[in-house]
Amino acid sequence: MTITVYSTPTCPYCKLVKEFLKEKNLAFTDVDVSADPESVKQMVKLSGQMGVPVIDVSGQVIVGWNKNALEEVINAQMKA
Repeated sequence: MTITVYSTPTCPYCKLVKEFLKEKNLAFTDVDVSADPESVKQMVKLSGQMGVPVIDVSGQVIVGWNKNALEEVINAQMKA
């Protein structure tokens, strides 16, 4: 399972996502879209959204902080 979090340093919901993943002891890549214009393009192509956070869990994209959706996708990936 690979997890990528597209975020900005000032986004409170991004912080919640990263805290949640750390609590679950899940490794993830944090991509700061405020520092890299190319990562913004990648995030928009992936999600169709300009807002953060965008979470990519092995190809399943979740836009925004949605704990239930994130748990469902992670649990499904762990069973696969």
